[in-house]
Amino acid sequence: MANAKVLQEKQQAVEEVSAKLRENSCSIVADYRGLNVAQVTDLRKKLREAGVEFQVIKNTIARRATAAADLSALDSALTGPTVIAFSKDPVAGAKILTEFAKKNDKLQVKAGVVEGKVVDSAQIKALAELPSREGMLSMLLSVLQAPIRNFALAVKAVAEKQEGGAQA
Repeated sequence: MANAKVLQEKQQAVEEVSAKLRENSCSIVADYRGLNVAQVTDLRKKLREAGVEFQVIKNTIARRATAAADLSALDSALTGPTVIAFSKDPVAGAKILTEFAKKNDKLQVKAGVVEGKVVDSAQIKALAELPSREGMLSMLLSVLQAPIRNFALAVKAVAEKQEGGAQA
């Protein structure tokens, strides 16, 4: 018979992972087999700086958590050594993991959950190609400023034309 304390700890771990899968807008499952300690440390540092939580999780706990979160379609990716990156920003984690995987072929992005939907590695890579939240806000600001900028340039041109006519 299993120890009651151990069972309680495992149940708590399942509940925590299940909550993270539901609460975060993006969760990415990857295989890190073959990465050395320095590479994993470098990856963790990059992810931490972007606000992404990177956690090694036992597959049995992850499977129970996906069942609790109604994400059982993710179970096929839960084989071998598994890490899950949890992120509030859907692009940040995908971008960092995909860039790291390009430089280190040992890291393989398997699948993920984006806004409550299970996606495959190709969709994670497509997500990584999108600009970050800050980049999108910058683009939006530029689009919103364009009419005002054009109006100011037109007023300036009219004023300069009138000054040129008055001097002649």
